[in-house]
Amino acid sequence: MAIKKKSVQHHKITHPIFKIPKTFGQKAADTLTKWAGSWTFIILFFVFLGIWMTTNGVFVLKYIEGTLKDPYPYILLNLALSCLAAIQAPIILMSQNRQVQRDRAKAEFDYAVNRKAEKEIREIKELIIKMKNRR
Repeated sequence: MAIKKKSVQHHKITHPIFKIPKTFGQKAADTLTKWAGSWTFIILFFVFLGIWMTTNGVFVLKYIEGTLKDPYPYILLNLALSCLAAIQAPIILMSQNRQVQRDRAKAEFDYAVNRKAEKEIREIKELIIKMKNRR
């Protein structure tokens, strides 16, 4: 008589917090954080800054010659960078706070799973001891 093996299905159990749909603001914060924290953004931003400085360098030369009257060539760049930092920092912090919440929920869920596994292992151990004592 052949013994049939039971097919074991592994289900990925997810914590309920991960099933909650994200709001538009949460999605936007996560997307901005992914983009602003990438090498693509950093490289493109350095290229933008290089172009800006080169362009303003040309304006500085024209100012020195007296053909352009712009005593503060980098003031607009400073404004743009300040605005970028002022907007980007809180959005990144919001995304990081959401990540902390997700990590905390995942840790609690892992703890519950580990406790259940520990309980099952104890039960199996007790059954094995009972089986040995019957012999």
